[in-house]
Amino acid sequence: MDAIRIKKELIRQKKCRFKGNIYHFSQVSFAYHSNKIEGSRLTEDQIEAIFDTQSIISKSENLIKLDDLIEVKNHFKLFDYILDNIDEILTEDMILKMHKMLKRGTSDEDSPLYNVGGFKKVPNIIGLQNVIETSSPENVRNDLEELLKDYEKLQEVTLKDIIDFHVRFERIHPLSDGNGRIGRLIMFKECLKNNIVPFIILDEEKAFYMRGLKEYNKDRKYLKDTILHFQDIYDEMCNKLLNYDV
Repeated sequence: MDAIRIKKELIRQKKCRFKGNIYHFSQVSFAYHSNKIEGSRLTEDQIEAIFDTQSIISKSENLIKLDDLIEVKNHFKLFDYILDNIDEILTEDMILKMHKMLKRGTSDEDSPLYNVGGFKKVPNIIGLQNVIETSSPENVRNDLEELLKDYEKLQEVTLKDIIDFHVRFERIHPLSDGNGRIGRLIMFKECLKNNIVPFIILDEEKAFYMRGLKEYNKDRKYLKDTILHFQDIYDEMCNKLLNYDV
């Protein structure tokens, strides 16, 4: 499917709140998988109900965390935000605004340590086994500025460039929480901006994605092939849902 067509249809369907097509699918699937990767216990059916009806029915006795509900709703707004700003240059202010949007109304917003809408104040790492070290809080701003400058210098952005950016962004880990979700939304935005078919990283294949991030310095092909697989899945869905002339 042509990436320009996908971009136009996502924007058009967002404006009319079109359901049952690629915008609806992308909102629900992206919110489900990206939050699930980070530990959300909401099911895809529950997330679809939240998107469609602003309500939820729990079919079990499992407690549902209020933060999970809030962050799913905030993810919907973030997806709309990247569509509204699809052609804008990626900046530090945009990234911090996205973080504030994701965490608005959550318990993290009440804690100064989380510094919602700002850079992390406390050191963090990726993973508990095969740990990936990240930038220290005092180096975050400089490291992120360097990354954004390097990215902006590119005359033509490719999928490889977007993956390179994502790996560097995650290794900086500039935020107290939400780095993965913000990073994956940035990849989706930058793919559409540069006429590349976007993709949604699936929770059931999280292990491949995480391995690709951890081993990127040794083997860049592994993460690229993993993302090409996700790209093929999204492209196939677009071919099913956008095969019409209106």
